[in-house]
Amino acid sequence: MNAYTALALQTRCDAINRCATAEAARASMAASIARIRAQIRSSRAFIGPELKLVVLPEYVLTGFPMGEPITVWAERAALVIDGPEYAALGEICRESGVYLAGNAYERDPKFPELYFQTSFILDQDGVVVLRYRRLNSLYGPTPHDVWDRYLEHYGLESVFPVVDTPLGRLACVASEEILYPEISRAFAVRGAEVLLHSTSEAGSSRLTPKEIARRARAYENSVYVISANTAGIYGVDLPAQSTDGLSKLVDFVGEVRAEAGFGESMVAHATIDIAALRRHRLTPGMANMLSRQRFECFRDLYSDHLYPANSLLGADGFVRAPDRAHFRDAQRATIDALLTRGILRRE
Repeated sequence: MNAYTALALQTRCDAINRCATAEAARASMAASIARIRAQIRSSRAFIGPELKLVVLPEYVLTGFPMGEPITVWAERAALVIDGPEYAALGEICRESGVYLAGNAYERDPKFPELYFQTSFILDQDGVVVLRYRRLNSLYGPTPHDVWDRYLEHYGLESVFPVVDTPLGRLACVASEEILYPEISRAFAVRGAEVLLHSTSEAGSSRLTPKEIARRARAYENSVYVISANTAGIYGVDLPAQSTDGLSKLVDFVGEVRAEAGFGESMVAHATIDIAALRRHRLTPGMANMLSRQRFECFRDLYSDHLYPANSLLGADGFVRAPDRAHFRDAQRATIDALLTRGILRRE
C-alpha cells in the first residue's frame, strides 16, 4: 500500500480524577471508548474506505494524575496488558478496518509497583503490534528509572520499537517527547517512516515549542508526523479548553498537510504517501537529512550521563514506588550536578 489516508482524531478527554473507585474509573473509560468508536465509525463514513490509520490523543481515556499517589493512579487509571480496554479498542479496529494508535497509563506485571505511560498501535485485527513506554516524564516513572531491570526483561530493542506494516514503518512519540530530537532520531535510524504523536497540549495560533518541534522532527528525519491533540479535558478544575486544538499531519519536508481547529474534530486527515517518502530518502541532496548524519562526531559526548538511570531501584535491586516529590528532587540533583561540572552557570 503506497498511499492511504490517516486521521488525527481530535476528541475530548473525560478525566477519571474524581472517580471515587476503580470501578467508577473503568466505567468512565468504557464510555469514552464507546464515544470514540462512534466517532471513528462516522469519520470513516465521511472520509471513505481509504482511511487506514487513526491516531488518538494522549491519555485520552483518563486524563493525567493531579496529585494522586503512584499506587492510587496505577489502580484507577492504568490499563492492564490484554485487559478489557485494549479488547474494546481492538474491536474498533476490526469494525472499521483501521490501525489505531493511542496513549494510556499501563501496568506491567514485571513492575507491579509502578505504571508506565505507554503509546500503542493496534492493527486491523485488533492486535497490539507495538508498545512504546515514554522515556522522559517529569512526574511519572519511566523505563529509565528502572533501567537495568527493564533491559533485563525486555532488552534494548524494546526501548525504541518500530513496527513494519502495510502502512509503512510506524513508531510512536509521546506528548512532550517531540521536543527531544534524540527520541525521534532513534526511531528514524531504526527505519521509522511515520511518527504517531499522541499529545495533550495548549493549542495556539502562535508557534508553540511543540508546534515548532513537530515540523523540525518531520524535516530532519524525513518522516511523516501525525499529531492528535485532545479537544479539552473535562472533569477536573483545569479550564477544559486549556489543552485543545490544532491536531495535524506534517509531511516529510515539514509541510502541514491538514490541521483541525478547536473542539472535537475529524478535519485533520490527509494522504500518507509512503512511496513518495521512500523516493525522497533515496535521492541525494541537501534535503535528504537522514543520509547526512555523522553520528561518530557525537558518540563520546552522548556517553556522558546527565539524568541518572535506575533512580527507582534500591541498593538491593528491587523497585520502589516513589512519591511525586522524588521526580522533582531528581531533577534538582541533576541541575546541581550540571552546575558542579560547569555545564550550567549561575548569574
